[in-house]
Amino acid sequence: MTFDFDEVIDRRGTNSMKWDTGPRYMGKLAADRFDKDTISLYTADMDFRCPPSVRDEIMKVAEHNIYGYTMLSPDVDMTYYNAVINWFGRKRNWNISPEDIYYVDGTIEAVKLAILAFTKPGEGVMFNRPIYTPFTRIIMSTGRQIVNSQLVNTDGYYTVDFDDFEEKAAQENTKMFILCHPHNPTGRVWSDEELVRMYDICTKHGVVVVSDEVHGDLTRKDVEFHPIATLVDGKNLITCTSASKTFNLAGLKPTNVIVSDPDIKRTYGRFIGMKMPSPFTIAAVIGAYNGGEEWLDQLRDYLDGTIDWVIDFCKESLPKMKCIRPEGSYILWMDFRDYGLSAEEIHKKIYVDANVLLEGGNLFDPDQGDGFERACLSTRRALIKEAFERIAAQF
Repeated sequence: MTFDFDEVIDRRGTNSMKWDTGPRYMGKLAADRFDKDTISLYTADMDFRCPPSVRDEIMKVAEHNIYGYTMLSPDVDMTYYNAVINWFGRKRNWNISPEDIYYVDGTIEAVKLAILAFTKPGEGVMFNRPIYTPFTRIIMSTGRQIVNSQLVNTDGYYTVDFDDFEEKAAQENTKMFILCHPHNPTGRVWSDEELVRMYDICTKHGVVVVSDEVHGDLTRKDVEFHPIATLVDGKNLITCTSASKTFNLAGLKPTNVIVSDPDIKRTYGRFIGMKMPSPFTIAAVIGAYNGGEEWLDQLRDYLDGTIDWVIDFCKESLPKMKCIRPEGSYILWMDFRDYGLSAEEIHKKIYVDANVLLEGGNLFDPDQGDGFERACLSTRRALIKEAFERIAAQF
């Protein structure tokens, strides 16, 4: 079956965060202009219809027409668990036991619960800036301290400063490390060597590792992604997986946290408590993992084509803007600093004059993010082309 990712789908008027409520979510930063002509590329949300298998499973729930409390337990029904287990076994050679799978309402909630379970107020949680903005928010909102081990930027390619990483991990106050793999917003897919080294340093210093791997299915076709859990013994490790980015199910919050360490499971399980996913969430995950592989294969081809078009276009039409082909995700991290403009001037050219809604770099890195912008290339290619042509015209 061939899927049409160029289909024009109007999402306005559906309570879409991306197309209806952008300024309310983003705040004053993005509220300068938001109208019917705005092209919204600011959030990791795709404008493609989900696989038919997702719709088919959801329709079964709708036709049953009873929406009482639902729970997941391998002792009751293995259908959901088998869908998750078979997907990661087939795609990642990752052997997962049903007892190691914990459903949580969204990845940010899963990370927040880990912070509450394994750190105390005032203790440090480490990550690598520039970093996905909500990680900063949940660390601060829980009363923990941010410990930043800044990534090294070499012409747009980011690497870990391992001397700094170990120095920060060794600090007595550092109790947790949030690993973003693939990394958001830089697009890095960490190598096996980098992953094992980060894990070993954290384990050596008693730092719990929480790995956010929700973009793991969305790598370039020529890039391999290995979950960190397949490279290490699983101790001291919590892995967050989700069908949300892969199959555009974020509104259903379908996060599965994988934990094999018995000590981590005991503590984390108490903080998770009794989770009751929507029956539609259960159905969507089953449909996605059991029937969405062909759709995903075509999606990845389409995204690779879009990303390659943008990279080539920017070389010609935005020559002073630096960006590289992301190894994972559909996110583009763009460096406009060589244009010699302030962050405010860059913002006006893109958000107001071009009327394209992105996310400013200082959201991902308050200290070194000025002059950067993040774009999510997760819509039909014609709209991406229009957005970048508008931006280029302003520079």
